[in-house]
Amino acid sequence: MDPGNFATNIQAGARYNYDLLWVVLMANIVAMLFQALSAKLGIVTGSNLAEHAARRFPFWVGRAMWIASEIAAMATDLAEFLGGAIGLALLAHIPLPLGMLFTAVATYVLLLLDRRGFRPVELAISGLVGLIGLCYLIELAIRPPDWAAIAFHSVVPRIDDSAAITLAVGIVGATVMPHAIYLHSALTQGRVPLHDDIERRTALAHSNREVVIALSLAGLVNMAMVAMAAAAFHAGHPDVAQIETAYHTLGPLLGAGAAAAFMVSLIASGLSSSAVGTMAGQVIMQGFVGFRIPIWLRRLVTMVPAIIVVALGVDATQALVVSQIVLSLVLPIPIAALLIITSDARVMGSFRNSRSTIAAGVFAAVLILTLNAVLLAQTAGVHIPYLGAVLSAL
Repeated sequence: MDPGNFATNIQAGARYNYDLLWVVLMANIVAMLFQALSAKLGIVTGSNLAEHAARRFPFWVGRAMWIASEIAAMATDLAEFLGGAIGLALLAHIPLPLGMLFTAVATYVLLLLDRRGFRPVELAISGLVGLIGLCYLIELAIRPPDWAAIAFHSVVPRIDDSAAITLAVGIVGATVMPHAIYLHSALTQGRVPLHDDIERRTALAHSNREVVIALSLAGLVNMAMVAMAAAAFHAGHPDVAQIETAYHTLGPLLGAGAAAAFMVSLIASGLSSSAVGTMAGQVIMQGFVGFRIPIWLRRLVTMVPAIIVVALGVDATQALVVSQIVLSLVLPIPIAALLIITSDARVMGSFRNSRSTIAAGVFAAVLILTLNAVLLAQTAGVHIPYLGAVLSAL
């Protein structure tokens, strides 16, 4: 859950009511699948996805994957850093550049916990994610949504127009996140010494339970974001497209408490996801090219795109949405690599993917590629025959 989720989910709920909830649910299930496979790779082999890809594929393929992954990491950092800064600036009534400075310092302090091992960082990030969930429980209590509509649109696909495809692609990128696929394989590699396949199967079962529980909670919060935006904005303010506008509109509609809870959740999201993004960037660089840079330097470098966005006066929320679309466009690269490697018996042994897992992974990959292709075709002005009829039917 990062500020990119806020941007896409708010626009989805405000403009399309509950219609795009099925995309959130679908993306969450896809995320569960690939996070589980990523964790399995780290547990079984003791190496992460970036390291495997660098060894497995030709040199030029590995370098291309690294460049694409770094682009995704920069897009992620832009969303996380900019989102946290927006939240601080609005809640504390300070200029956005000052909010960016405070966000950078707070993130760096959070990352320093990594020196004490993975557990303190996990606990800190889990606490921030829990805070996000609590904020949205408050939001839903203040403005209860239409639960019947939520149940219906969570399982019945509907795309109202071509603009909804843009948001659907952004939701997928914000939920599945290519950098998180790389990171999870690194977090599970060597966490606990494993001596035989029995211990590996036990660790894998525990990891799968963690993935299901964690991503189920994250999915519920993401669906709550859409539901809150639908309940608060769709009827009278469907044009709400900016986080700042949503904040200023929530106050008069639902009260200062709701607006404050919204901003606190955004700040928590920016801090937690920014730490995760920086850690993922380190894993990707070390795995593909074999070296690391100091955390403070990576944090400084990844601040640059956000600073440029602010300096140019670009709409911050729209920049967040575009960053999530970039993630979706890059996403097929790591998921294809992950499917290939975890299906190879030479690498995974008896833990290689089953036929049903491969089929599910290929189906998910084709679905993401199709959404991306339709969006790119629309952007290029390419006419897609019968697209209007298909959208109307949905």
